[in-house]
Amino acid sequence: MALILKIFIYFYLSAGVQGVHQIAGLSCQFIDEHVTVNNESHVETQLIYREAMLQFGQTGDSPVNPRAITFLVTGSKLDLRRYMKRVDAEQVECELRRYSTEGIHVRWPVQGAQGYNRWFRCTLKHIKGLFTVTGFLRHPSDQPAPGEHDYLHWPTIADGETLTITVAMVIKTQSPSVKAGLGSPGKLHCQFAIDHKAPKVTVEWHRLLRGGRIKLFSHNSSSGRTDGIGVRLKDLADGDASYNLHSAEMNSEGRYICSVSVAPLSADLDINLHIEEPPRVSLNVEPTVSLQEGQDKKIICEAKGYYPLDVDIRWYKQKVVMPNQTVNAALPKMLAVFRQNGHKLNKDDTYSVSAFFYLEASLSDSGKEFTCSVSHQSLRDPIKISFILNVEEPVSWLFNLILSLTGITIIAILYTRRYRRSGRRQSAQKKPFGGVSVV
Repeated sequence: MALILKIFIYFYLSAGVQGVHQIAGLSCQFIDEHVTVNNESHVETQLIYREAMLQFGQTGDSPVNPRAITFLVTGSKLDLRRYMKRVDAEQVECELRRYSTEGIHVRWPVQGAQGYNRWFRCTLKHIKGLFTVTGFLRHPSDQPAPGEHDYLHWPTIADGETLTITVAMVIKTQSPSVKAGLGSPGKLHCQFAIDHKAPKVTVEWHRLLRGGRIKLFSHNSSSGRTDGIGVRLKDLADGDASYNLHSAEMNSEGRYICSVSVAPLSADLDINLHIEEPPRVSLNVEPTVSLQEGQDKKIICEAKGYYPLDVDIRWYKQKVVMPNQTVNAALPKMLAVFRQNGHKLNKDDTYSVSAFFYLEASLSDSGKEFTCSVSHQSLRDPIKISFILNVEEPVSWLFNLILSLTGITIIAILYTRRYRRSGRRQSAQKKPFGGVSVV
């Protein structure tokens, strides 16, 4: 029994490990660069798109695709697959580029590292925008590259060549695009990891505004200096550089940049903050509207306080089916004729708009439900608000005339009877008394 239990635990743990590290390799596009200086001393760059594989394994493994350039990621403290949990390889876009240190040579401080390195940058993006990961790949060499360590002197990489590399630094965001409502707190996610302890790291947050960068936060681990707010210093020790917005305002919308630097490497992640405020929808009538046939009434549906600009307002009508009825309800019919006012800009930079129509009461529409449906990108489902129309038959002019004459006749009869009774009382009071006088 104990042996069976051990076997079960072994297979369970094995399945868990495979679940975390299920991606064995990724098909990537290697964007190579051929850089030259023209006669006018201007740098010209030609982009060359090449087939590549990001393969996870051990030194000496055979390439999965012999025709492609293979970046063989061997064991290190950082595993790129850890940042792509619960996704399939088909859901990840992979791009590889060379990385220039701009002529700066710094020995990478890890045990067993050789003196020289060729650097590459790997960008992994989820096809539905769930994350963006940037990894710096280190290809060690015991010989310096010819010339300076910059983009003008990169060594040639042949098709089918295998480069054995390790992951030196990773920076990731789970929120490449963030949506926040007005007045609500927001978090711009950014995390990083480096393959050695106590790195001399600089973390910064900037915001792009009118084409320039505005620094929001910076921290240098070497000097211990911190400028700005928004990032918790105690979280930086664990690699969490997320920026916290206390309250999102309309002017908070825009592009933010999380930067992490460890010489000679520097990485930026773009995070776009979008403000979305759902509309407040109301009608100018009560849930039940009672009209006489032939009467008309202006019905207004108003959407207030939404952002960004566009909303879609539509009017529908349909027959109401009671819960105890088994008849299938007819599909709502969209009203073809209704008008929409122009968008109104509010003081808080949100918008308002109204859509209206003139309802002419008809007995055929009595008991029907009229619905205003408002759609906006901040809403998962449209907001719907309705009223039920109750139409009464009008009273004819002849009926009104007869009713009026009857009322007048009754009043006249009552008045005449009262007048006669009053006259009789007065006549009885004036008659002389009769009788004989006795001496």
